[in-house]
Amino acid sequence: MARVDELHPRLGADGLAAPSHRADPAATLDHRMPLSAITSVAAALAPVQQEYLLEARQMQALSFAIHIPLVCFGIAFPAMVLFVEWLYLRTGDPLYRTLARRWSKLMLALFAAGVVTGTILSFEMGMLWPGFMARFGEVFGLGFTLEGFSFFLEAIFIAIYVYGWDRLSPRRHLLSGIPVVVAGFTGSLTVISVNAWMNHPRGFVLRGGKVVDVDPWDALFGNPHLWPELTHMYLAGYIVAGFLVAAAYAWRWLRGERTRYVRTALVIPLTVAALAAPVQVVVGDWVARRVAEDQPVKLAALEGLGETTAGAPVHVGGWYQDGKVRWGVEIPRLLSLLARHDPDATLRGLESVPPDDRPPVNVVRVAFQLMVAIGFALLALGLWHLIGWWRRRRLPSTPWFFRAVVAAAPLSVVALIAGWVTTEVGRQPWVVYEVMRTEEAVTGAAGIPVGYATLVVVYAGLIVAVAWILRRLARVPLEIDDEPAPEVIDHAG
Repeated sequence: MARVDELHPRLGADGLAAPSHRADPAATLDHRMPLSAITSVAAALAPVQQEYLLEARQMQALSFAIHIPLVCFGIAFPAMVLFVEWLYLRTGDPLYRTLARRWSKLMLALFAAGVVTGTILSFEMGMLWPGFMARFGEVFGLGFTLEGFSFFLEAIFIAIYVYGWDRLSPRRHLLSGIPVVVAGFTGSLTVISVNAWMNHPRGFVLRGGKVVDVDPWDALFGNPHLWPELTHMYLAGYIVAGFLVAAAYAWRWLRGERTRYVRTALVIPLTVAALAAPVQVVVGDWVARRVAEDQPVKLAALEGLGETTAGAPVHVGGWYQDGKVRWGVEIPRLLSLLARHDPDATLRGLESVPPDDRPPVNVVRVAFQLMVAIGFALLALGLWHLIGWWRRRRLPSTPWFFRAVVAAAPLSVVALIAGWVTTEVGRQPWVVYEVMRTEEAVTGAAGIPVGYATLVVVYAGLIVAVAWILRRLARVPLEIDDEPAPEVIDHAG
């Protein structure tokens, strides 16, 4: 927990929020300070007058929405590629080697795209939010530094892996891919640790508007908010990457390409996503309870809880208006049960803080409920696959199953982005929760609309380029003679 002295009115000595106060930079001043010092500090802490604050947030959101699906591939896809290569070493079946080799080229192409989008995000952090970076950079900078090491490790070994198929022995080649998997995990770990810190700041003292006594290891890796958020994102990576890859081969299956290669390439990522989906439900409960503990106002926004309530209900659907959810289906006491594992627990409502300290409730609620609804739909699809495979060792024969797999690809991305909207918009108006407001962090530069338009053009070009590359890779002839898919495929060999 961030240690904050008497100069900060929003947080007490224990670091807990005092919701009855409004974040006023001038109020952080000690009355014993000289007038000149008060004036200087007040000027330094005054919010930047930025006409394009909304556009700056939209630029960051656009970059994030483009980048985060690529992060999922960075987390999950190397492990899937190595698993397929391991199947080759275990069985000697050349189909697995062909599949792993082709997927490794896809992995490299998506890594390159992720480098572009990640670099843009890094520049945006400094250009759009200089107040945030200047004040708190020494607290969370360690996370970005370690992420840089992970990036270089991944870049080196992904090149060795992709170009080493015919240059390394099979076993050494498999081992060369392990650092790619590790770097994908550590890179996401370090970046998500920064986001977790923004949601639950700790590891520093804020004295007179200045950050002192910084403990970056505690701030980033001793943060109880990190582990549920990281696990949630890590499983999301396997779900999104699994369904996206499976959808490509389900589409080919529907078009009549019912070969052993297509079926194998469909079953493996689909099984990975199907296994991750039920675990994600359990982890989602863990995340929700952590949010209830660290960000009660965000939880109130997720469920449209206007007043502090004992035995708070959940509303499925509906619209938040005038302090209540209207036109929704109410399930009594369920929110208290989920958040505290006590159906009679008291939960804070939105009215416990001033209106300016509340997030946009309906944006957060819609995003959250969309994420949950899609999540359960993907869970049902995954169970459909797993139960059928366990009972008959084959995929369902109905074309509706394959159509559902194709639909799962964009839906999984929508759920992923909706989850991050829930996380980031639910934290507003704070860039550092209850410590620094977003309007204090934004740049005062006047060129944001031009930058926004340029960013749209760049991303449009990048999407076209990546689609062209992936299409070219898909059209490369197979290195083996494919054959029609048998009725049953045993991946154990």
